[in-house]
Amino acid sequence: MKRRLLYAVLALAIGTSANAGMKTVPLTEAWQTTIRAAAPERPTVTPKQRPTLLVFSLMTGFKHWVTPHTTEVVKIIGEKSDAYDVVVSNDVKMFEPENIKRFDVIVLNNTCSDRRKRDLFFDATKDAAAAARLEASLLAHIARGNGLVAIHGAVTMQNNSAAFSKMLGGSFDFHPRQQEVTCRVVDPTHPLVAAFKGQPFVHVDEPYLFKNAYADKNFRPLLAMDTALLDCGKRDTAVRSDIRYVAWIKRHGKGRVFYCSPSHNAQSFERPELLQFLLDGIQYAAGDLVCDDAPGQGTGRVGRGTGGE
Repeated sequence: MKRRLLYAVLALAIGTSANAGMKTVPLTEAWQTTIRAAAPERPTVTPKQRPTLLVFSLMTGFKHWVTPHTTEVVKIIGEKSDAYDVVVSNDVKMFEPENIKRFDVIVLNNTCSDRRKRDLFFDATKDAAAAARLEASLLAHIARGNGLVAIHGAVTMQNNSAAFSKMLGGSFDFHPRQQEVTCRVVDPTHPLVAAFKGQPFVHVDEPYLFKNAYADKNFRPLLAMDTALLDCGKRDTAVRSDIRYVAWIKRHGKGRVFYCSPSHNAQSFERPELLQFLLDGIQYAAGDLVCDDAPGQGTGRVGRGTGGE
């Protein structure tokens, strides 16, 4: 209760300015200690085979200050829960077919592409053929039965690619100013939102809105922004006509995709429920945490996965 009150006060304090945002916090050992203390003690499901994650955080467009913090969060969660191993690299060669096969889960961490082409692979290689080959390799790797985790700005990585949008479940459209965002669980019985215990997750964030494949809603939504409380400026009327989901899971071929828009700010990761949610999403992507991922809002089931179908 005290922590929630503190976040409400912080949000009120910064919400008076259209350009307000939470103050950046340095990535110190003290901050990492805070995350270790809040992180889950153990995985929700014990993996049959310990998966290996590639955490990829290359940014050729907007550079989120939270990106190195998020990398450490993923590492700390894995180390403390003993749920997975992590390899960190920003080399796009990791997506070549002979390299990507090493990884059970690909974590795209705020991989924002340059606005001119919205194609991070092209930004990195300056070669249209190479960019197309790397994107195809990623899509095929997930479709073969591996996992994808995309965090916050990662949705912009291949924003003009219909194939990438279909795999991920949507593309970036726009975001209003940073503000207090109320995320409500869509289906309180679903195992992937168990961390929230049916309660809203209220934090200061950069609320993303989506387009392209998002219109089909071919995913199982997990968290939805309360758009009645959202200030979208001149676009306000248009966005309030539809619930805006900010976290979901879906299938891509034989693989599993988890998208988590929270968060633009490292302070959000100091909350144990978000850390547990991220771990559970990673375990889903790895095939260890089996749950209902059919499109819609039905009740899920939970069990041990096999890493494939």
